[in-house]
Amino acid sequence: MLAVRIESELESRLDALAKLRQRSKSDLVREAILRMLEDIEDAELAEVALAQTKSSKSLSQLRKELGLEG
Repeated sequence: MLAVRIESELESRLDALAKLRQRSKSDLVREAILRMLEDIEDAELAEVALAQTKSSKSLSQLRKELGLEG
């Protein structure tokens, strides 16, 4: 279990959204945290993949190798 303190303005917005969607504030906060964690994890995976695929060849070298210059 986790307890979080938020500003009154943010809680008012959360209350309004919970009423609009007919869901509990806890459900909305849980969903928001899950989305944020997934986004951060995806960004980290993308950074690792990018670092592993960086090429030291120039664009013109790659175009020649692929037969795209001529």
